[in-house]
Amino acid sequence: MRFFYGLIPLLALAPLSAQHAFVVNPDLANPTAPWVGSSNYIRRTFKAQDTKVTLRGPVKLRDYVVGDKLELSLKAYLDLVLANNTDVEVQRVTLEVPKNAIQRAFGIFDPLVNASFNATRATQPTTNTLQGALVLSNLNQPFSGRYQQTISTGTQFFSALGWTKLSTNDSFQYFNPAYSNTWQSGFIQPLLRGRGAYITRLPISIARSTLRQNEYVFVDQVQRLIVTAENAYWDVISARERLKVQEKALDIADQSLKRARREVELGATSPLEIFQPEQNYASAEIALTQVKFQLQQSEDILRRQIAVDLDPDIRKLPLVLTEDVDKKPDETPIDREEMVQVALSKRFDVKALNQSLDVSDLQIASALNALKPVFNLTGSYQSFGRGGPAHLAGANRPGGAGDAWAQMFDFSYNTWSMGLTLNLPLRDRRASADLADSVVNKKLGTLRVRGIEQQVRQEVLNAVTQVENSRASVRLAQVALDYALKRAEADQKRYDLGVINIFFLLSAQNDLTQAQSNLVNQTVQYRRNLLTLQQRVGTLPEDKGIVIQ
Repeated sequence: MRFFYGLIPLLALAPLSAQHAFVVNPDLANPTAPWVGSSNYIRRTFKAQDTKVTLRGPVKLRDYVVGDKLELSLKAYLDLVLANNTDVEVQRVTLEVPKNAIQRAFGIFDPLVNASFNATRATQPTTNTLQGALVLSNLNQPFSGRYQQTISTGTQFFSALGWTKLSTNDSFQYFNPAYSNTWQSGFIQPLLRGRGAYITRLPISIARSTLRQNEYVFVDQVQRLIVTAENAYWDVISARERLKVQEKALDIADQSLKRARREVELGATSPLEIFQPEQNYASAEIALTQVKFQLQQSEDILRRQIAVDLDPDIRKLPLVLTEDVDKKPDETPIDREEMVQVALSKRFDVKALNQSLDVSDLQIASALNALKPVFNLTGSYQSFGRGGPAHLAGANRPGGAGDAWAQMFDFSYNTWSMGLTLNLPLRDRRASADLADSVVNKKLGTLRVRGIEQQVRQEVLNAVTQVENSRASVRLAQVALDYALKRAEADQKRYDLGVINIFFLLSAQNDLTQAQSNLVNQTVQYRRNLLTLQQRVGTLPEDKGIVIQ
């Protein structure tokens, strides 16, 4: 029976929800908190932890190796960007911090156990016979333990256990050693500040709303990185198409130079006419060399976008980009206002700012709660027990610590307490300033939302204009190329007939090269402007068929 009495206070100190143990991932980045005494708690708290960060290498690259080349469609390339791009991974890892904030906000409900034990030996001379000895010697050994926890309504429960053993040479003591036990349980219920589940859980609600805002920011940032990555893809396409044009131009310049030299050798033309073809050939060589280096630089940038530069084997492979650059622009008319409305509903930067207003509302509610005075209802119950070997009326009676436990749980000696506490600041400037800041932040957030909506409208209208301009530019560049081709063919015939000299023929050939390069530039620019429009409208993931996780 005494063992049972001794077990009850220990049960009172145990966590109320210990049956809901957490299974902890040993990874330190996992915010899950283990219960005290569990194997995960012991491993995380007392064992040496490996804090080394190991980064995985790029994935899926070998899936696109065809023969001795790395072959990439635009869709495959964007998938690799999402899987391997370091900047995307930075954004994804950054999102873990607001996730951990939710776990931190739940800390208000974590149970807490406090325990202490002291042993104090005191020896001192006495000054009168009533102190029971000439030299008084006391050994005091108190123990105290307290368990407390806050629940979602804001109510704080506590259970406290006190145990003291006093050994002395005082002859007037009834019990020696004397055992004293107390057990107290109670609660503190806020009636104004901090009252109710909504107020108590405000930090959790703010953390969750902040996480949602950061998720919107994350998707928006990833879309911007995708735009940068796809532009790198089109840089390579543009450089390769311009390389083809310059190779053809060099070939034509080479043919013209050979013919001019042959004519000089045969005496059909003056030696002074050879300088123009030679200059034209040298210029074509320079242009070809410049495009080659531009292509090499663009390919290096593209490799970094998909982290192929981290793989020493695959990064050496030539790149083959399979996207069709000759695809004609879509001539479907664009409804500007419809695009604006779609952007306002889909843009994640707009959603992030709208979500910030929700955070501001929660912060205002928290500030309003802090203005209220602290007015709490408190209640407690306490039971007391005392025991030990007794010395009464010259007779000795055996006893021990169990007597004190039994007496405490007999509940014959108890104390009930109910009360009200009030903490009323006569002037709370800090809380008032915090509320004012919260209102100002909401006003700023509202203005930012209006500003981003205006910005979105302007960006969408500009993007639509650029797409329409690119459509017209591609059409006109094609017309200019057709005329340049016809002119070059005509001047070649006129030169063969001796109607014009070499200067006019070379001019027509250079204009043809320029027209071909211009068509390539306008076609690629159309793809870039279309990409910008998709990003401005917020339909980029849907249009590209990609999923951002």
